[in-house]
Amino acid sequence: MDKARNIKLVILDVDGVMTDGKIVIDDNGLEQRNFDIKDGMGVVVLQMSGIDVAIITSKKSGSVRHRAEELKIKHFHEGIKKKTEPYEVMLKELNITDAEVCYVGDDLVDLSMMKRVGLPVAVADAVADVRDAAEYVTQAKGGHGAVREVAELILKTQGKWDKLLAKIS
Repeated sequence: MDKARNIKLVILDVDGVMTDGKIVIDDNGLEQRNFDIKDGMGVVVLQMSGIDVAIITSKKSGSVRHRAEELKIKHFHEGIKKKTEPYEVMLKELNITDAEVCYVGDDLVDLSMMKRVGLPVAVADAVADVRDAAEYVTQAKGGHGAVREVAELILKTQGKWDKLLAKIS
């Protein structure tokens, strides 16, 4: 995975990537999502290793906002219809190019981003068009360790994994 060597920013979709894609709506209309703790650690280790992490999601959700805050994700964009707009801003802010970005998606709304970035990734249970557009398809399904798998792939390819393990163990 040569393309993983240059990654400086990992952008994540939420529903179907950081979660299993299911949304539970209670009798009061409140939404709940499940996040995998290993995926959260994947975000943390990327950031510890100097790789920025961003979320771009089309929905607005208190639970997602809370999770982003908990993981200290600085680049959080919710309620976004055209994902390439905040993406352009981040490229300028971080002074990086498309080739230095990994995007992880699962559904059709992710295709525009996947066509732009240097390392487009689909989770295992992504729709066929997204898997076809990906340079890498995870073994893990969305919400079940896919983000962690991407983090390990990038950090191992960049030679940062062993240093990270020494730092946290």
